[in-house]
Order: sequence, then C-alpha cells, then structure tokens
Amino acid sequence: MAAPETAPAAAGPSPGGSALAPEGGEITATATDTQLSLRGLLHSKRALTGTGIVVLLALFCFVGPLLYHTNQVTVVLGIENSPPGPGHPLGTDQYGIDVLGRLMTGGQSSLELGFAVGIATTLIGLLYGAVSGMAGGIVDALMMRIVDTVLAVPTFILLIIVASMFSLSLSIIIVILTVLSWPYTARLIRGQVLALREREFVQAARTMGASSRWILARHMVPNTLGVSVVTATFAIADSIYALSALSFLGIGPPPPFTDWGTMLTDGVNNLFNGYWWQVYPPLIVLVLIVVAFRQVGDALNDIVSGHRSNVLRRRRRFRLLPLSAPRDA
Repeated sequence: MAAPETAPAAAGPSPGGSALAPEGGEITATATDTQLSLRGLLHSKRALTGTGIVVLLALFCFVGPLLYHTNQVTVVLGIENSPPGPGHPLGTDQYGIDVLGRLMTGGQSSLELGFAVGIATTLIGLLYGAVSGMAGGIVDALMMRIVDTVLAVPTFILLIIVASMFSLSLSIIIVILTVLSWPYTARLIRGQVLALREREFVQAARTMGASSRWILARHMVPNTLGVSVVTATFAIADSIYALSALSFLGIGPPPPFTDWGTMLTDGVNNLFNGYWWQVYPPLIVLVLIVVAFRQVGDALNDIVSGHRSNVLRRRRRFRLLPLSAPRDA
C-alpha cells in the first residue's frame, strides 16, 4: 500500500520546535526557527549594520535615479573630467557623464546580478542537496559525483575564456555564475539532510507512514533554510566581486553597459592625472557592498549555528563579563 502524503502531528516535533502543540494545531519547525532567527538578527550588531548598508545602497541605486536625473548615454564635450562642483556633486568622467548618476546606474547592474545569482544558486542547491541526502545510496553517490565534477571547473578562468571567445552580457554571466556556484550550496544542504534524517522526529514520521516526499517538504527543507540563507549572502557578494573583476580587466559586457568595475577601469587610467573622483566613489561603494554582505553572512552563520562562545570569550577578555558567567548568559 502506498504511503500517505500527509502525516499527523504526532509524528514528532521538529528540531527547535516545542513538543507541546496548541489545541487544534501543531508547531512546525519553520515558524519556530524563523522567530529564533529574527530574534538573533535583531540582537546582532553585525547583521543589522550589514543589512542597513545593503538597504541604503539599494535605495541609492534604484531610487536615486528617480530623484537625480542624468544623461548616461550621450557624450558631452566641454565638461569632461570636471571636478566635483555645482551641478555635478561627484564631477564628470572622461566622456562628460555625471559620475554620481553613473554610480547609481552601475550599482543597479551589480545588485541585479548579485541577487539573481544568489537566489538561483540557493534554490538549485537547496533542492538538489536535499534530494541527494534523502535518496542516499547509489543515487546520492551519482549526484555527488556530478557536484564534484562541476566544482573542479575553475569559475573565474572559465569566465575569462568565454569572455575572450564571445561578447558577454549580463544574463550570460548570471547563467555561468549560477551553473558553477550551486554545487557549494548543494554539498552543505546534503550534509545537513544526512544529519537530520537520522533524528528522532524523522524516524517518528516514517513510523507514522509519512512518505519521503512529505518528510523532504515538511521537515528537511524548512530545517535547512538557515544554511541556505547564509550561503545566499556569500553568493551575492562573490557574484558582485566577479562582475567587477571582469569589467576591471576589460572583458565584461560591452558599452553602454556599466558597473562599478567598469568605472574603476576608466578611473584608474586617469588617476595619475589627478581625477580622483573617478576612482574613489566606485571603489568605496564596491568595498562597502561586498563587506556588508559578508558581515551579514557571518552574523547569520553564527545565529544559525548557535556559536556564541566566541562573543562571550571576547567579552570576558575585555572584562565585559565576569569569568564565572555561564556560557548561555
């Protein structure tokens, strides 16, 4: 007889959930874990600072052009390389284009690529790793060999080879980065699923007749969302960095496409002429966005893993906590 697609609440609590369910319902792992993550996020200064920087830069790039109108296509002769001043707060570049407006437009491309690769990588890796971990046996072995094969391909070198053979576009770069990045997430999710499928709540669900598909959707995926979010933040930062590196090397998407890496390339060529405003603004925002995403990722990783011992150790070292303070204080 085929296994039912649903299982009763008595199948057992999910990790992190309560064993006591309210009358007429059940507590799921998703709800409880989400509350714990939000509580940890609100108490993490690194996470709040990084998130605030990301939000401000996103507003700057996508809302800023609606308030500060500039012409980013037409070359304006006579005002090229103008220093910051009235009408052009960050000056103009070698084509007479406003640097502040170009900073906003370039940021749109960088953030669009970063979020697209981060979301696609997380979804593919989450599903692939969860299925591989739940299947086990020869199916798991074959799926992991595919992952190992993709991981053996050097991402940046492949991008350089493809860029030298074809004219890259933003969508092509997104596809290449996604194809070469999802195995990292898949391996992490598989490891989590391998550990979770031996837990008591999974065994109880199997005893109650739950199918593997129900366990996968009801328990495995919700309990690995924390790891998926962490990997997504790092994937976004790495993607933005990869696009900027390609553009800085001159093998990124051709004009009129622009991003922060292209602005750095054009600015470095004029840096020794004293045109500092063409280099430092894109460099600063690029460093800020990459560091912000990495700080959010590190903070979320600590929250998901429950690693607070390092924080307490630092507080004891600087005498912010007594040495006798409990580790869960």
